[in-house]
Amino acid sequence: EKQEGMLHENDAAEVRRQVCQGEHMTASEPKEGKIELTAECSGLLKINREKLNAVNAMGQMVLASRHGDFPVKKGDKIVGMRVVPLVIEEEKMDRVKEICGGEPIFTLLPFRKMKAGIVTTGSEVYYGRIKDQFTPVVKDKLEEPAMEVLGNIQCNDEYDMVTAAIREWIEKGADVVVCTGG
Repeated sequence: EKQEGMLHENDAAEVRRQVCQGEHMTASEPKEGKIELTAECSGLLKINREKLNAVNAMGQMVLASRHGDFPVKKGDKIVGMRVVPLVIEEEKMDRVKEICGGEPIFTLLPFRKMKAGIVTTGSEVYYGRIKDQFTPVVKDKLEEPAMEVLGNIQCNDEYDMVTAAIREWIEKGADVVVCTGG
């Protein structure tokens, strides 16, 4: 039965969702006082630790997430939140809203599509004495957060050649130039 001044666990979970959910996140349906937030896109998850700790310190509620700010991929679980008792004081949930104010505890900053050029240095690779096995690894790492890799320029160890390759990528519109090699 509904009691004056008390909220059912699912209604209380909805209050928690409101204070936690930022843009680019999808919420699950409340079930037994639990809601999960999922990333709608890849990006950098920022967590307001002060608010998170203040809400968790209130008791009878749990926000569980990874520690610190970190990159997430589309579809990753961001946070699981749960109201532990079947009913909870409405006043307690009002206090949660007050602690959090108008800014959500979790903010997802989408990765910005960037263009990258790679400059591989080293006479051994440039002259074909050894095979370049590192550039493909760098390329994969850059493409993981949705960067567009424009290509790779191989250089020997001459300063002027490396400088010219870096400038070439900048002129071709690279937002990032990664230098790797010997």
